Amino acid sequence: MVHPDSCGPTRKMSPTASVMDFFQLFVPDNVLKNMVVQTNMYAKKYQERFGSDDAWVDVTLTEMKAFLGYMISTSIHHCESVLSIWSSGFYSNKSIALIMTQTRFEKILKYFHIVAFRSSQTTHGLYKIQPFLDSLQNGFDSTFRPSQTQVLHEPLIDEDPIFIATCTERELRKRKKRKFSLWVRQCSSTGFICQIYVHLKEGSGADGLDALKNKPQLHSMVAKSLCQNASGKNYIIFTGPSITSLNLFEEFEKQEIYCCGLLSSRKSDCTGLPPSMLNNPDAPQSRGQYRIKMKGNMSLICWYNKGHFRFLTNAYSPVQQGVIIKRKSGEIPCPLAVEAFAAHLSYICRYDDKYSKYFISHKPNKTWQQVFWFAVSIAINNAYILYKMSDAYHVTR
Repeated sequence: MVHPDSCGPTRKMSPTASVMDFFQLFVPDNVLKNMVVQTNMYAKKYQERFGSDDAWVDVTLTEMKAFLGYMISTSIHHCESVLSIWSSGFYSNKSIALIMTQTRFEKILKYFHIVAFRSSQTTHGLYKIQPFLDSLQNGFDSTFRPSQTQVLHEPLIDEDPIFIATCTERELRKRKKRKFSLWVRQCSSTGFICQIYVHLKEGSGADGLDALKNKPQLHSMVAKSLCQNASGKNYIIFTGPSITSLNLFEEFEKQEIYCCGLLSSRKSDCTGLPPSMLNNPDAPQSRGQYRIKMKGNMSLICWYNKGHFRFLTNAYSPVQQGVIIKRKSGEIPCPLAVEAFAAHLSYICRYDDKYSKYFISHKPNKTWQQVFWFAVSIAINNAYILYKMSDAYHVTR
């Protein structure tokens, strides 16, 4: 059983720890050194094939850190291109522009790689970034103990809304649609992202969309991947309609993972659920009224609040009462499962709203690079959470 107070960082950081120390819990120097080696190998191979590049000299660890720093700076100054740092326009930043010339930066960007060559046994579409994702995952697992309640969802990683509002239709059409979806398992009391799962929307591999034409199968595969390290820990997982299904919840219960999910007759896999509960009753309902059907530990709740909401859960007893407090209409009675679901999801929505504004705004064309910058953004976000929970936060902000 996860004790409520045991959630948080697993190691104590010194009060004098810098922001960089927290980031390097997830992206340590050996990972950065590997990027240096792979980038130099790729540059050499590229030049052997397409002719030498006299302006290129091998990149160093210091330069690699500066290169990542430039990219990360776009998460605060949402400029359309990272190159505007060296321009004379609104987004120019003279203080950091002096560290490296624009020409040098563009050269590193041209050859930047995490895995320079495909090995003979690789069939995975994300082979160019998989080692980085694996090391990031190890960092997340070893530095933080999540709370008992967690949420599975797709974070907000789409375009910066300000940019979308200001750019022309032609520019929008030119931007390619993302070829991947990114799902996370997130601690619902701190916002720390415990696990990332990247699903390629194209691909003929066993987990490509060709093999998974129907969505429920895809979403239950995503959920199983996100919870592969969660079994036997008595976690309570909250899910949206696309993941909620009786089969998945029963499978998770065998692994001591308990669930509470919102159901939708349109988006959810409703196999095995009683049809009488999925249809709306003819009689008019009053707010806070609900019906319940149970099978073993599993309960299906149909609750009315200006519309019918259905929940499937084996984590909360359906007879336990809760309330949802609305500013205008006061308290609305509901089962405890509904109150818990609303509380945890509203926290994650507020949290995501706040932190999705700080995602790196550099948008490369290559899928592996898009995934890489999103993963770095998540690592920064997690590092900030650890920093806020440490003694260092009270020493220097």
